[in-house]
Amino acid sequence: MTIIWAEQALLPEGWAEDVRVDLGADGRITRVQPGAPAAGQRVQLLLPAMANLHSHAFQRAMAGLSESRGPHPRDTFWTWRQIMYRFLDHLTPEDVEAIAALVQMEMLEAGYATNVEFHYLHHRADGGFYDDIAEMAGRIAAAASRTGIGLTLLPVHYQFGGVDRRPLGPGQRRFGTTPDQFIRLLDASERLLRDLPADAGIGVAPHSLRAVSPEALALCATLRPDRPLHMHLAEQIPEIEEVRAAWGRRPVEWLLDNHAPDRRWTLIHLTHMTEDETRRLAATGAVAGLCPITESSLGDGIFNGTIWQEAGGRLGFGSDSNIRISLIEELRTLEYSQRLRDTARAILAQPGRSTGRVLHDAGLDGGATAAGRATRAIREGLWADLAAVSLNNPVMFGRKGDKMLDSLIFAGGEGLVREVWVAGRHVVRDGRHMDRDRILADYLACIARLQERM
Repeated sequence: MTIIWAEQALLPEGWAEDVRVDLGADGRITRVQPGAPAAGQRVQLLLPAMANLHSHAFQRAMAGLSESRGPHPRDTFWTWRQIMYRFLDHLTPEDVEAIAALVQMEMLEAGYATNVEFHYLHHRADGGFYDDIAEMAGRIAAAASRTGIGLTLLPVHYQFGGVDRRPLGPGQRRFGTTPDQFIRLLDASERLLRDLPADAGIGVAPHSLRAVSPEALALCATLRPDRPLHMHLAEQIPEIEEVRAAWGRRPVEWLLDNHAPDRRWTLIHLTHMTEDETRRLAATGAVAGLCPITESSLGDGIFNGTIWQEAGGRLGFGSDSNIRISLIEELRTLEYSQRLRDTARAILAQPGRSTGRVLHDAGLDGGATAAGRATRAIREGLWADLAAVSLNNPVMFGRKGDKMLDSLIFAGGEGLVREVWVAGRHVVRDGRHMDRDRILADYLACIARLQERM
């Protein structure tokens, strides 16, 4: 049994002091005792660790390669996407594993416990299948085995180049599956998880309304009915116009009129919704999967956070393109986007809960649901996904209660997360991942190889 003792901890009922947390051999929390004498490993602030609900691991290696103005008069998501397509043509399975290991290590050091990987890079550069249809998914699983991160693997069905069912273009050949092929891929990917710890799980990800047919989306919803289903939705205005021109409705309208999204569904970005769409979708219990750093980087737009909150909507946070992996910056960027739009402060704060507390609580709840993972709190019976934060620094010293989260999120930087446990696995110690040096060396070697090919 592992024992953690915290000077302060955030429990389901609120802040507590002198908290002892016992972890069982199965990776779950067996006892939580406030007001306990010091024992075991001592930490200053203990928090539940969040799930990163949306990641494309391979994109981490192209961070910084798309910031020059190209030949187009206006640089957009769509011009960025062409750069991404050219980049991924050079990636081998070995590269993907090295990149994913670095991404997962950086997530853990940032305080995330779980990587929900929206995985659509399936095939060879020419579109041909590997001997094992789940070869690339296996590389994500191998990285998770190495880093110790909690993994929810979301194999992606990507069928068409647009709503008009045009064939996939040259940059998309590595993604494509027919519905039958996707079922094979999903089954093979799920088998891979048997070699990982018991907290690993599978999910289903139809890429977007522009990339799958209505019939395939309906099929995807039936494949793992007790597991998460994720999909990009309403990220870009041209996407919205394409769907409306073809189907007579905007994407969110069409989804609500043709499906019954609920707590199982996580819908990524949602940066372009009307007020009516926002309220109707929030009422379903579906999670809004927000990636504020990437949405800022790509110029996606600003999520309707105030209306979503008023309607009781649920949300969580992901790092998407992984251009920068920082949990606190994701939370901070969401709130700041609302402030810039509304020219006010403390937009998402609520009576009795500060802005930081609201953001943190929402991310825990939405992330756990999106991951399909028994986590979200320091509570008996849940996975021991925990992050310890140092208070002996200019940002956190002397803070109490919600002000600790406010200081961490709005004034914090690197290195404040000191320890991380994932289902009881102690993977970050004194701010460093247990295999940091080797993972970093492998990643640098990968980048050297890529530079020779490009």
